[in-house]
Amino acid sequence: MANFFSDNKDLQYHLSHPLMRKIVELKEKGFEDKDRYDYAPADFEDAMDSYRRVLEIMGEICGDVIAVNAEDVDHTGPQVVNDRVVYAEGTQKNLDAIVKAGLMGITLPRKYEGLNFPLVCFVMTNEMVARGDMGFENIWGLQDCAETLNEFASEEIKQEYLTRVSRGETCAMDLTEPDAGSDLQAVMLKATWDEEKQTWLLNGVKRFITNGDGDISLVLARSEEGTKDARGLSMFVYDKRSGATKVRRIENKMGIKGSPTCELVFTNAPAKLVGDRKMGLIKYVMSLMNAARLGIGAQAVGLSEAAYREALKYAHEREQFGKPIIEFPAVFEMLSNMKAKLQGSRALLYETTRFVEIYKCYTHWSHDRKLEPEERAEMKEYNKLADAFTPLQKLMTSEYCNQMAYDAMQILGGSGYMKDYPVERLYRDARITNIYEGTSQLQVVAAIRHVTTGTYLNKLKEYEAEAAYPADLESVAKQMAELREDYEACVERVTAGDAEQIDFHARRLVEMAGHIIITHLLLKQAVDVEDYRGSAQVYAKIALAKCKEAKSYIFNSCCGDIDLFKAVMDENVENL
Repeated sequence: MANFFSDNKDLQYHLSHPLMRKIVELKEKGFEDKDRYDYAPADFEDAMDSYRRVLEIMGEICGDVIAVNAEDVDHTGPQVVNDRVVYAEGTQKNLDAIVKAGLMGITLPRKYEGLNFPLVCFVMTNEMVARGDMGFENIWGLQDCAETLNEFASEEIKQEYLTRVSRGETCAMDLTEPDAGSDLQAVMLKATWDEEKQTWLLNGVKRFITNGDGDISLVLARSEEGTKDARGLSMFVYDKRSGATKVRRIENKMGIKGSPTCELVFTNAPAKLVGDRKMGLIKYVMSLMNAARLGIGAQAVGLSEAAYREALKYAHEREQFGKPIIEFPAVFEMLSNMKAKLQGSRALLYETTRFVEIYKCYTHWSHDRKLEPEERAEMKEYNKLADAFTPLQKLMTSEYCNQMAYDAMQILGGSGYMKDYPVERLYRDARITNIYEGTSQLQVVAAIRHVTTGTYLNKLKEYEAEAAYPADLESVAKQMAELREDYEACVERVTAGDAEQIDFHARRLVEMAGHIIITHLLLKQAVDVEDYRGSAQVYAKIALAKCKEAKSYIFNSCCGDIDLFKAVMDENVENL
């Protein structure tokens, strides 16, 4: 029997991170539930034992059910029957197994029949599910919509919807439209108040909606007549049981075939307002998208894990010229780089998750009582780190996910290109990770202000000051300090120019920060666990090469470069 938690020492390492004690104390609010619910933990050790047991159950379902069904789901996919989505048989089996195990509502409060687990555990489940079937992770992971309701909705809405999620109902976030993809402020689906029915009615079309026929949907709609920007948008919760939407079609996608991506038609669909009017995009969708980007990071790491394992297994088994191909330098170098990128991606993912977790816990505390000054200051600091690291991890993990799938197929060669092996599916599934929930380019747009304001630089200096390394790692730490100086010099040079110059070099600067941060995280892990030393040293070489390349480009470019690229593009357009 396969178990995607117990066979992954990396996940177990991150579950035991020192910050988990603080996270558990914040999440459990002094273990106040222990006298009200028989499954609530009495102390930190009790909570951690509960997390491990549940993650092992989830790991078993991922290994023995979800991964087993993945190929069949990829071949059959969902269908539209009578304007409704019918999941592939394997997808429904996956969902049934999870609901039967009582694992839905994993982060929701116990008063809504949730497990009240930390976000760290939820991200781990996302990663394990994605390792089994990345398409199904979309359906599982979208229960995070319920967390948005828990944070912003009225108690009446929470009572109505959150328990249903804990009991197994699925969710969707209906944001994009045919003419409003990345530019969500252009959303035009109309929300009007019906005085007679005492409800909001939604009318219009949504497109590219993941799990679009979910039981409970968060819908971004234009509630303010005559507006055309973000200030006219509000967030609504829609109940599928009203029967006021139709699934026009399921998109025929390259990958994640088991995940129904729908075009939906709303016709006088009754809905309830979430939070305040006009704050739909400005406040609620931004929170929802940040959570979704964390989910995509977990998805990317899960697929990277699957790709690495497939490549490693094949390299040991496949013989050429009288020996296993893993013995050839070209192959073992690729696999060493893959492992370093995988563990580096995971380190960045869980560092980000811890920042988001602590910030979110304080936010929930603030709903119950006024925070003390030191608590408010800490919440503000973790909020800043969460804002900075969320787009960074989405950028780095999704780009590495694509590289891992590419390298896995290269190691398998012609076999990897065949549908006989899972790598072909992994290669197709990987491609969406750096597109949806904001392309890599949009992650750079979100991250660049943390370059210019010094968030990343300050955190790099903290990492440098925190650790004491043995001799073999000290040299790597010194290299990272030198790269940090290079990074500072690059930031200073670029920010001396105008806004267009900053935009032109933004990705180089953001990725420089990402490479150095990942190396520091792996170095810290290498101090704790011997097994991480190799990956820390390998990743340091990757970081060194990438950062030196970026520095060379920045210092050898000039103001005329932007005009040069524009001229080249103009010439190409003329030749179309």
